[in-house]
Amino acid sequence: MSATADFNFMMDLKTLRSALEQLEDERGIPQAKILGAIEDALVAAYKKDYGKKSQVVRAKFDLNTGVAEFYQVKLVVDETMLTDDDGKGAGNAAGKGSPSLEGEPLPATPAKINFNEDQHLLLEDARKIKRDAAIGEEMIFPLETKNDYGRIAAQTAKQVIIQRIREAERHSVLEEFSNRAGEIVNGKVQKIERGHIFVDLGRATGLLPFEEQVPNEHYEQGERIKCYLVAVEDTARGVNLRLSRAHPKFVEKLFALEAPELASGAVEIKAIAREAGSRTKIAVASRERNIDPVGSCVGQRGVRVNTVISELGGEKIDIVEWSDNPSTLIENALSPAIIKILTLNEETREAVAEVVPDQFSLAIGKRGQNVRLAAKLTGWRIDIKSPGFETVDDGKVKPSTEGLTLPSDTITP
Repeated sequence: MSATADFNFMMDLKTLRSALEQLEDERGIPQAKILGAIEDALVAAYKKDYGKKSQVVRAKFDLNTGVAEFYQVKLVVDETMLTDDDGKGAGNAAGKGSPSLEGEPLPATPAKINFNEDQHLLLEDARKIKRDAAIGEEMIFPLETKNDYGRIAAQTAKQVIIQRIREAERHSVLEEFSNRAGEIVNGKVQKIERGHIFVDLGRATGLLPFEEQVPNEHYEQGERIKCYLVAVEDTARGVNLRLSRAHPKFVEKLFALEAPELASGAVEIKAIAREAGSRTKIAVASRERNIDPVGSCVGQRGVRVNTVISELGGEKIDIVEWSDNPSTLIENALSPAIIKILTLNEETREAVAEVVPDQFSLAIGKRGQNVRLAAKLTGWRIDIKSPGFETVDDGKVKPSTEGLTLPSDTITP
């Protein structure tokens, strides 16, 4: 008689089936995977209390009846596969054998093996049980009934089941969110601790660190929030989902949601420079002649860019056209200022932009922000020059007897 155990006392089968369905629907964990975890757990519990360490045991659990059956698995070998000191071995097997079940694998078989009666069965003995038994075939043998197999084993099984379910859930979460790295995710503010925000993303919780938040933005518990998924990390503590609202790519992905031309690839964002919460410059290019890249991002009456600005809490956005010509690109990047003369040093990638007096403050920007972002956008060091003017602490321009040159990399926010 096979070893069976009635698990109705451990958990109500109706409740178990309902839990498996819920895990599959809400967590994306297949029922077959959890059932496999249950069977592995039962094997672990059985071997701990009754089996031998060297035995290969497999279990079959019936969700409808709550009955578990246990089997020992042996590999069919012949004498030519044995090491010299093995002899013929003693491959006795009680009961009737049959093809193997899926479950615990047999140890890998090298060219020569040490015969183990708990794992191997000689071909001549196997054919006494099954006429057409072949070398390399797995034979299964029902294990004897253990009347006291029950609560102790159930507790062990329960622990392993919980562990395997957690592992399966972790793998499922990792698989899902790994494919979403570099995209925008929607969630709800779960809690705020020491400036860090934990965001409920449905099947997992993401972390929006303080340094990835936009200055002057305030978040409330339960508030809906959009974030850029920077990285998905598999750590010892679980899957770590690192979020950001300050990342330049966040702005890029927001525009992709609003502009179909970006999503389709007809328009491309070539470069982006951002000072989160204050201002962003974007350089765009079109892959099709009949599409205006700047207009595609701005939208009719500015509806697209205004939607992005609203999501960013009023952050200013400059959209300029990309050019492979450095002079054109730098002039575009310094807009809304109009450049009078632009001198380039391509070896050092340095540019000097000369503007008329009334364009000087526009070229520099508030606290040097315009020229600083233009330098980041283009990858050039940009100096702004205007004869007869200089800046003061409040950012205004006043007359001077000498000309003034301000390099982009010496202006701090």
